[in-house]
Amino acid sequence: MNGNLLVARNLRRFRQERQLSLGELARRAGLSKQTLSKLEQGIGNPTVETLVAVGDALDVPLRHLVTEWGTPVYIQREGDGLWERQGGAASRLLDQVYGSGRVHTALIELVKDDGPPEEIPAHPTGTLYHVYVISGRARIGPAGEQVEVAAGDFVRFPGDTVHTQQSLTPKALMHVVTTVPQVPQFGPGGPKAA
Repeated sequence: MNGNLLVARNLRRFRQERQLSLGELARRAGLSKQTLSKLEQGIGNPTVETLVAVGDALDVPLRHLVTEWGTPVYIQREGDGLWERQGGAASRLLDQVYGSGRVHTALIELVKDDGPPEEIPAHPTGTLYHVYVISGRARIGPAGEQVEVAAGDFVRFPGDTVHTQQSLTPKALMHVVTTVPQVPQFGPGGPKAA
């Protein structure tokens, strides 16, 4: 996404939520109305100082102006999605959102394999999997804590440890949302000394 359009959408959203006119916001930020108008149109080229002044006037931190908070409607038609095969699973990315963390949304299709379950390495600390089973049955979860799930079941489990996935039927289709915090989390040993 174009950064200017992201700032424009956020600026307009926060200004309207606070019921401020462009003129009033310009006065509070110490900027010209023309400067703010260009920013809201996505054609301005703001400095960090300008964005800080606007954020202060709106009572939001700078990161709120440059983070995805609300997006236009996004649709991915069935024929537009690409399936990628890796090991015994195929994955179709549905969406990714970045902000205070990363949100990865995908469809995962597992194919039954008589071998051992597929082992997935640990992701960054704080990662969570949110899995809704659309069809079939599967065994998934952290090593030693796997659960069997079937169509209509939902399970959430930590993705920051080694975990496995395995289809128990010829195919299992799951909707998987992976959330990864952007703010570093402390590991089991607590904060590391610098």
